[in-house]
Amino acid sequence: MTDPQKVAAIIAAAGESLRMGGIDKVLAPLGGKPALSYVLDVFEECDSINQIVVVVSKDNTEKCRQLIAEKKLSKPIDVCAGGKRRQDSVAAGLAELDKCDWVVIHDGARPLVTRELIERGLEAAKETGAAVAAVPVTDTVKIAGEDRIVRQTPPRQNLWAVQTPQVFRTDIISKAYQKAAGDVTDDASLVERLGHKVKLYMGAYDNIKITNPDDLILAGVLLKKHGN
Repeated sequence: MTDPQKVAAIIAAAGESLRMGGIDKVLAPLGGKPALSYVLDVFEECDSINQIVVVVSKDNTEKCRQLIAEKKLSKPIDVCAGGKRRQDSVAAGLAELDKCDWVVIHDGARPLVTRELIERGLEAAKETGAAVAAVPVTDTVKIAGEDRIVRQTPPRQNLWAVQTPQVFRTDIISKAYQKAAGDVTDDASLVERLGHKVKLYMGAYDNIKITNPDDLILAGVLLKKHGN
């Protein structure tokens, strides 16, 4: 962003890693350092970010604080415990923010985020106050019932797979969380419920989310590919 508005980042990293076979995905070793370390480095190096809040599980708060202390990062960084659901964790992160104009929310389990993705999101969000990274779906998608009988095949050209970063004007995302009800899988869903337009901006197919041990292996391969 070119204006002097204050931008905060919330890194959501409080997931239970249920599909990781006992491995904590955000602190799992990746290329010789914890996966979360890559995310911290990118947000530290992004000039637009003024404050960082890392939301982790209660058991990982001290480990995360130690990791941050060892990295000797220069930006204000807070660590807080998250909740049972992702939206509970993001809400906890929002409560930790100083006065800011924009919030960038990112999954701690997406270690291949880049400064360019963050900056593109901040630029895209200027149009509607809300923007999310996404990539066009490359596979055909079927909609089925509980009986697994296909009900519909939506046009693939209209389908996007949503990622993070997700960028919001602070007043919009704060109001969305104040009115949150039920479970959602991403922050933009809450904003959509308010009737706000959400802009999709081009993410990256390499911006994978670690959800199982194979993803950790793939992330290692992608990091080597990018020379990181």
